[in-house]
Amino acid sequence: MTSSTSIRIDQKLYNQARQDAAAEHRTIAGQVEYWAKVGRAALDNPDLPVSFIAESLASMAEPRADATAFVPRSRRA
Repeated sequence: MTSSTSIRIDQKLYNQARQDAAAEHRTIAGQVEYWAKVGRAALDNPDLPVSFIAESLASMAEPRADATAFVPRSRRA
């Protein structure tokens, strides 16, 4: 079970989180958590583009059953 903690954030940031959360089918808290994960990973890996980090995190969150097997270009028909 996860615990939660209340925090205060700027109203403009909250409004942006609400907009993005609706577009991404997340809760507002889930959107802020997502931003925090992407931001933390970006700070830990400054040489990687943020878009690559975001896509990698999304990929890691997908169920294994939905994953597409990697096929090297040399083996594609």
